[in-house]
Amino acid sequence: MSNILYLREKANALPLCPGVYLMKNRDGKIIYVGKSKKLKNRVSSYFLGRSHSYKTEKMVSSVADFDTILCDSEIEALTLENVLIKKYSPKYNIKLKDAKSYPYIKITDEPYPKLVVTRERRSDGSYYGPYSGMADAYAAADAIRKVFLLPNCKRSFPRDIGRERPCLYKQMGKCCAPCADAISQKAYNELIKSAKKVLDGKTSETVAELEREMLAFAEKEQFEDALRCRNSIFALKKLSDKQKAVTSEKAELDAISLYTDDICGVISVLSIRAGLLSSKNEFLFSADEISDSEAFSAFLFEYYLQASALPREILLDTELEDEDLSPLSEHLCERAGRRVYIRTPKRGEAKKLCEMAETNAKERAARYRKEIEREDRALILLAKTLALEVLPERIEAYDFSNIGSEHITASMVVYEGGKMKKSDYRSFKIQTTDGVDDYGALREALTRRLSHIGDGSASLGDSPDLILLDGGVGHVGVGKSVLEELGLSIPVFGMVKDEHHKTRTLCDTENEFGIAHEQILYALIYRIQEEAHRFAVSHASGAKRRTLKRSVLCDIEGIGEKKAKILLTFFGSIKRLSSASADDIASVKGITRTDAEKITAFFEKRKNKAKSH
Repeated sequence: MSNILYLREKANALPLCPGVYLMKNRDGKIIYVGKSKKLKNRVSSYFLGRSHSYKTEKMVSSVADFDTILCDSEIEALTLENVLIKKYSPKYNIKLKDAKSYPYIKITDEPYPKLVVTRERRSDGSYYGPYSGMADAYAAADAIRKVFLLPNCKRSFPRDIGRERPCLYKQMGKCCAPCADAISQKAYNELIKSAKKVLDGKTSETVAELEREMLAFAEKEQFEDALRCRNSIFALKKLSDKQKAVTSEKAELDAISLYTDDICGVISVLSIRAGLLSSKNEFLFSADEISDSEAFSAFLFEYYLQASALPREILLDTELEDEDLSPLSEHLCERAGRRVYIRTPKRGEAKKLCEMAETNAKERAARYRKEIEREDRALILLAKTLALEVLPERIEAYDFSNIGSEHITASMVVYEGGKMKKSDYRSFKIQTTDGVDDYGALREALTRRLSHIGDGSASLGDSPDLILLDGGVGHVGVGKSVLEELGLSIPVFGMVKDEHHKTRTLCDTENEFGIAHEQILYALIYRIQEEAHRFAVSHASGAKRRTLKRSVLCDIEGIGEKKAKILLTFFGSIKRLSSASADDIASVKGITRTDAEKITAFFEKRKNKAKSH
């Protein structure tokens, strides 16, 4: 019996009930997770010879077997599907990038909360987003800080109140300065409360509350507080003036468009709060990644699972199949604790909002197309210049940094798919060389990295199409000898810098290839070379700083590496530790009273010595 007949018969034997199915390849690896309210119908549809999207066809061709998990309801199947996707990261599932990718604004959970931008979402504060990029998240956070004069420093309150002189922002009137005890904790937290409302899109409500507070403060002759409220009102009104009025005053909805072409897929989300366009996010996918109702509903589930608040209404320009719409709607209503309406409008104001979202999606797709075309031209020119046999889709570049004869670090950065792929970056702490030895360090780093090719590891198992080294003919010679020893055939070239530290020439062991006259090629190589250098220097400097911090503490009797790490983790810096009292230090878990007294005596001695000089 052929495999397709086996799969078809197995699918036909499934019950007509809700559940989750897990598609597996020949190695038993889960490559796709799906859900359905009628397992038999959905799973068998894959193996009946019907036409599918390119992505689905490719997935089906890789399926050797499947498992199923029966559920009591559609909503249970939807939730379980999401859990399994996160657990197995199947190759053919589309998903909104996780918290490590898309950023949030976080309001910390502490006596004096702060606004920070983060990629990690935990249960330790209030989160707003996700935003489609770091620039959008930082811009929103900066705008909120500016309106409410919130600090953006690393000081922690109330611990650091009065410890140091206020910074320039207090003098400029751009910070409420809790460091100088210029605002009470209660008043500060009222500012945070207002900031949360603005991040939730309730700007007009916040303005009304601030106006009431301003009048109350004025009646009590608390004029500084009244002035603070007035300034926040002016700043908020200025901020809301930039937001476009798009619908009725009370509207609270998201308008979402899915646009696909032969290059990419884009989902545009317009968030309208109190009739104003409060935020716009666009999410980019590969062309075949998000081409059907199941994929679109999976995106919506994940997006609203991560979202800080749910709107009352979600407008879609693409209709979902009932099998996908029903559990999604039920889940959102359950999560919001109220009805969340999902619909595809056919006319009127709601239809125009979907068209606005579609216009934004198309514009983002057009920008992406231009970016890809430019990158493609650069890669084609690079392949032609270096006479490469294939277009270099994955390029690995290596650079080295050292501080003295220690902390010698080799960095590997990866350019793939038209951009720097930071998840594949690696840093190698050189261990086999005696002092500064560029060639020895290069040999060690390349051997350690290239020996992983073909071993199945997540990123190092992939083979690069091109290797670029920071250096000249000698470095290329070392690279080629390592490749030969490992039985690998990968083009390797050196990036030769001029007196301005710019790579204007590439070389092998025999020839040089000028790139300065080709702007797009020069820009590509310069970008890769600068990133490799930045990554190498940052790791070497970080290693040096960590060693210096710990070595200072290790000079104190009874303080070793372990206790030094505990102290630095708790206080955050040597400066803060040196200003701490013995009581504060002794309160740290793992640090004794004797340790604390020795530490304060050590820093007191250093301060006295500095004064005497």
